[in-house]
Amino acid sequence: VCPRLPGPMAPYRVRQYEDGDYERVRAIFAQGITEHAPASYIHMLKRPQAQLPFLGLFLVVLAASGSLLVSLVALLLALAGGWLYIRSLWADYVQQSLRSDLLHIRRTYLEAADSCLWVAEAEGAVVGMVGAILPENPSERGRALELKRMSVRREHRGRGIARELCRTVVRFARERGYGAVVLSTSMVQYSAQQLYESMGFQRVSERSPSRLASFLQFSLFYYRYEIPASH
Repeated sequence: VCPRLPGPMAPYRVRQYEDGDYERVRAIFAQGITEHAPASYIHMLKRPQAQLPFLGLFLVVLAASGSLLVSLVALLLALAGGWLYIRSLWADYVQQSLRSDLLHIRRTYLEAADSCLWVAEAEGAVVGMVGAILPENPSERGRALELKRMSVRREHRGRGIARELCRTVVRFARERGYGAVVLSTSMVQYSAQQLYESMGFQRVSERSPSRLASFLQFSLFYYRYEIPASH
């Protein structure tokens, strides 16, 4: 069982996850993840390899129909289809997560060794979350813990909650004798990158999660924080 860590008196506090937080935690995660769909769509539209098919469609329809209006409608329909597809990718990721570690939260985070999940409370409600778990990368097992599922509700950001949740994971890892904390985040999660880098996390690698992502130059960034040795 992971320890209860003292949090600030106000305007929020960080505490260990409880079973009554289940639905709230899953909702916070789902909402936070789907917020990144628009940024991913904009990223796609900026890539030449995505622009060329849209342009090609426009020109083909224009040549076939001779109508600028019809060509514009076809282009808009293609852009709308692209948006729906990008949004569906994020929605699929949410559903996959809700069916994996966030399905049996207590078993995954509270009963497993060297794992925990914390929530941030503000104004009597759960508004943020973060987990610590054994890393997916086997080479990191025994050396680092993985920071996972960090999310804070939009209306409560900018108050230091994410920073305190991050510190909570680092303290937890240090207390258990680990030398590092690792995590991954997507290239369009700009605020998360700024937070982690401001706290001393170093980007150590970059990988595309699929062939389509590689084609669109979409990557996941992998970070590592070396915990200072105690004196």
